[in-house]
Amino acid sequence: MLLRDLQPRAVWEQFDALTRVPRPSKKEERVIEFLIEFAKSHNIEWQRDEIGNVVMRKPATEGYESRPTVILQSHMDMVCEKNSDVEFDFEHDAIRAVVDGEWVRAEGTTLGADDGIGMAASMALLLDEEAEHGALEALFTVDEETGLTGAFNLGEGMLTGKYLINLDSEDEGEIFIGCAGGVDTVAYFALEQEAAPEGLSFYRVDVKDLVGGHSGDDINKGRANSNKLIARLMLSAQEQFGARVSRIEGGNLRNAIPREAYAVVGVPAENAAAFEAMAQSYASNVKATFTETEPDMNITISSVEGITSVLTSDLQSRLLTALVYVPNGVIAMSQAVEGLVETSTNLASVKFIGEQIVVTTSQRSSVESDKHAVKDSVHNCFATGGAVVEHSDGYPGWEPNPDSQLLATTVESYERLFGVKPKVRAVHAGLECGLFCEKIAGLDAVSIGPDMRDIHTCRERLSVSSTARVFDYVCAVLRAL
Repeated sequence: MLLRDLQPRAVWEQFDALTRVPRPSKKEERVIEFLIEFAKSHNIEWQRDEIGNVVMRKPATEGYESRPTVILQSHMDMVCEKNSDVEFDFEHDAIRAVVDGEWVRAEGTTLGADDGIGMAASMALLLDEEAEHGALEALFTVDEETGLTGAFNLGEGMLTGKYLINLDSEDEGEIFIGCAGGVDTVAYFALEQEAAPEGLSFYRVDVKDLVGGHSGDDINKGRANSNKLIARLMLSAQEQFGARVSRIEGGNLRNAIPREAYAVVGVPAENAAAFEAMAQSYASNVKATFTETEPDMNITISSVEGITSVLTSDLQSRLLTALVYVPNGVIAMSQAVEGLVETSTNLASVKFIGEQIVVTTSQRSSVESDKHAVKDSVHNCFATGGAVVEHSDGYPGWEPNPDSQLLATTVESYERLFGVKPKVRAVHAGLECGLFCEKIAGLDAVSIGPDMRDIHTCRERLSVSSTARVFDYVCAVLRAL
């Protein structure tokens, strides 16, 4: 079955079209052009601001002229993750989406349902002549995934609505009314190399096939961090055998738990057998530790030839120590909301870039002071290791408003439509709502969306039936407001 044959057809046709438009974070030019052409071809009023955000406007349907204007908000960019054995160029290639029973997924890459399905739903509503609603403003923002750049720089006069429905959540039956704030911390180690000493046997060690996931939503699910695993093994090899690291890299994106990492390491030939035994034992122990959460974990060790340079002993020691001891994972759980992560940090990526080794991390917290406290802990760990450390501007959390009129309407509409009461909760992930609420006085916001699983990974999948239900739900909310 093809995507465009799924129901509701109006939504899936738009999603299918979006899979063919490259839209990596910070490289949204093509999808911006696509959206503007969509608006022009359907005679929809549109506006673009300086940063690249696009808003489209649809008048109220007859009889709904007095209803409040509603903003439907989604983001253009997608997380670009692929399996290491997959040939794919996110800047040029179309996502290879397939229908797999109840789910839509991609072959070897992220699907882009986060937040392509939110965009598709908004576009479908803009074209829907049967939908009943007040005036609509469909806002599509740029660069949500790597800095909320679009929300930060929203142009003046882009929006007039006082109700905002964010379509960027991943759990049907749950209405989100709050989120954590976040900040990125990046460490730059000057790359110091020297000729590889004589008499070393070199190996490549790979950690791969981890589950990964969203560094907010999935940080408390007990999943392994590939960067942590490879760094621990390298530090043990250094301490036990005087190993010399030539390269260590892993992860890709600041907001994804890293799934893959590798190191190239040399050990004195007389210790080669002992190193192999230690590495195999380490792999077995790690797999046993993560049996429940990482069923497909694969750690391989293979001999390599032709390695001519290694990190200096000083840099190697400072780098590995920092990677092993930097905080990672859940730091604190909320005392106010049971089961909600309050503060966390993610060791996202380690990359050799030019003359530097760049280590990217992200910190999140629903408590602003704690966000800065964990940021400072990460900073100090890397600074002690001799790195130059920089921080992003960060973004604020979104404070819940349980007395929201929009919330009351979305709860009532869901219960009336499906016969069950939805859950109302906050989320540890970042959403743009906090920034919009800061910028627009009196803005009332909620976040909803269909069931998605394993977002920010190559296992990302979107529920077909849930997509249909959520589209009906959004239509019901718009009728009721």
